[in-house]
Amino acid sequence: MNPQKKVDLKLIIVGALGVGKTSLLHQYVHKTFYEDYQTTLGASILSKIIILDDTTLKLQIWDTGGQERFRSMVSTFYKGSDGCMLAFDVTDPESFEALEIWRGDVLAKIIPMEQSYPMVVLGNKIDLEDRKVPQEVARGWCKEKDMPYFEVSAKNDINVVQAFEVLASRALLRYQSILENHLTGSIKLSPDQPRSRCC
Repeated sequence: MNPQKKVDLKLIIVGALGVGKTSLLHQYVHKTFYEDYQTTLGASILSKIIILDDTTLKLQIWDTGGQERFRSMVSTFYKGSDGCMLAFDVTDPESFEALEIWRGDVLAKIIPMEQSYPMVVLGNKIDLEDRKVPQEVARGWCKEKDMPYFEVSAKNDINVVQAFEVLASRALLRYQSILENHLTGSIKLSPDQPRSRCC
């Protein structure tokens, strides 16, 4: 692919309330960090255009609300997504334990199911001193699930760009694979079964 070719990718960022999803997204898109944000109700969307592997990508990144009472509504935003960031707060063990539920919710809504769906896990707030989720525990869980893990700080802009670019790269590969499978699956050069002759 080349930079003249534009690919639109829908990425989602999910996780428990207060883990810093909005902060991570604003750091990535606008290079800004604010100490306090309003709680995201439902979802908000930010876009960013990047060039990756000689392809221009328009990333549409959906920041989803983390409140339990909005979970069923938020899960409707997962449909049609090309990749997902699972975020937790390294100072909040409950947010880490909830990753399994968030992951299951996302995977239940993804179509087509047979393609490997890209997910990246972010352990946010590594700039804080009262860490409660050990790095080894988080890495072990991600290794078990075959997902990349990034220790990040939205506040200090640590590993934020790298995490988004790894997810975008994996989402692009999935997109290309689905496109290729769709094209080759729809072109048949010879019939599957010989035709029976009449008379």
